[in-house]
Amino acid sequence: MTGGPGSYAEAIAAQADRTPAAPALVTADEVLTYRQLANQIDRLARVLVARGVGPERVCALAVERGPQAVVAMAAVSRAGGAFLTLDVDAPGPRLQAMADSARAVMLVSTVSVAVKLDLAVPGPTVLIDGIDGESADAPLPRIAPRSLAYVSHTSGSTGTPNAVLIEHRGLSSYLRFVARDYGLGPRTTALQLAPLGYDASIRDTFAPLIAGAKLVLADRSVLLRADGFAATVREFGVDTVLSATPSLLTFLTRDPAIAEELRALRLTVSSGESLRPFLAAGGHRALGGTLVNQYGPTECTMTSTRLRVPAEPETTADLIGRPIDGVAVRLLDAALAPVPDGGVGDLYLAGSGVARGYCGRPGLTAERFLPDPAGPPGSRMYRTGDLARRRPDGTLEYLGRSDRQIKIRGYRVDPAEVEGELLGHPAVTGAVVTAERDDQGRTFLVAHLTGALAEVSDQALRSHLARTLPFHLMPRRFVRLDRLPTTSTGKADRRALTDPPLEPTP
Repeated sequence: MTGGPGSYAEAIAAQADRTPAAPALVTADEVLTYRQLANQIDRLARVLVARGVGPERVCALAVERGPQAVVAMAAVSRAGGAFLTLDVDAPGPRLQAMADSARAVMLVSTVSVAVKLDLAVPGPTVLIDGIDGESADAPLPRIAPRSLAYVSHTSGSTGTPNAVLIEHRGLSSYLRFVARDYGLGPRTTALQLAPLGYDASIRDTFAPLIAGAKLVLADRSVLLRADGFAATVREFGVDTVLSATPSLLTFLTRDPAIAEELRALRLTVSSGESLRPFLAAGGHRALGGTLVNQYGPTECTMTSTRLRVPAEPETTADLIGRPIDGVAVRLLDAALAPVPDGGVGDLYLAGSGVARGYCGRPGLTAERFLPDPAGPPGSRMYRTGDLARRRPDGTLEYLGRSDRQIKIRGYRVDPAEVEGELLGHPAVTGAVVTAERDDQGRTFLVAHLTGALAEVSDQALRSHLARTLPFHLMPRRFVRLDRLPTTSTGKADRRALTDPPLEPTP
């Protein structure tokens, strides 16, 4: 179901009525048809209603990656509640802090995970593998568009997790857009790649399912190895990846042994980081089909703009495309007035995908979520903290964070430009550029690199960069690493590479 009213959970039930025997979830051990999936969602949803799940009640989900996690998320929605998906491999204290900040009142888990994590919530714990004897005849509600759908965390500038509140109208509208815009359907075989606990996993999971596609579930530790990723694509005929970070794409496309599997992809969607270094290094040429660059904060239901990358992309700018359906982009000055065409402005986002705000943080909500002067009465816009300009053709050019500008000798520096040139060196397989300050307060660049660099001198790297970059973009130091650190979502972990991190430039 790619259009029309109703929540995504109701759309899956409607899909089961149309194609009951079609495969929905596929793992190495089992295949769940749409009818079987819908029945499991329905049964758990009725148990949850009987246990007290309903509108505005947040359920923390602590379930291992796999079919049970998919069922749990959809069942909470079908019961009218809101889910907070937790990555069960994360440290227990962090998971507890996330459940507390989201004001979760119930826990949905399994026997083994619940014992391991020992999370405390005010209400009951529902064990998915312990409900066989429970009554499942409670009526299911109609899901109100303005009711809370899920809670997802995003770290603020202090690193404190902020619980973002997203409504059903924004989520279901967004998932229908993804299914329609990317041409998902019964012939699609999509791979769930994003980790649970990261909002992109919701797109990964439910955009294919509302379109009647086949969703492949695999152990993420397997997917993060080049050979494991290739084997999964080959075995299940995967043709669609909806949530790949540029860091992961760089890693995969540097392995010539999996070139055939990468060319088999019909659609690859990238998000979470700047795609510019990957494009500058020519990594897109290793991918088959269409490559899409997505931009959007957690506070605006995952994605706000997208760009279909052309065969010969522009690599001198960070292009993020145009707004998706239902999203409005405002480029404003300090007085909240629109900037002239082509001018640099603060990027604000408006539309149905804008979150309610941050749970339990009214001050921060008021600071970031402002009345939308160009929208209908009562509408709001989100201040992203990013800078951008709009080109004559409507394409948006991302210009970085307004609060994390890097200036060297008076020049504004984009680390992505340096990273792209470094990745063009034949011996470099990974590159992250950070900024540090010396004991005299002068800012300089540090390049953190992976690859076969034992025989490549710093001078050789500088010579490579000097062919295309001005002097102020030249790193002062080159650090060789066996592996670049990444966050749990697959992004390059820049914080881990700078100690202490560089303070913003005033």
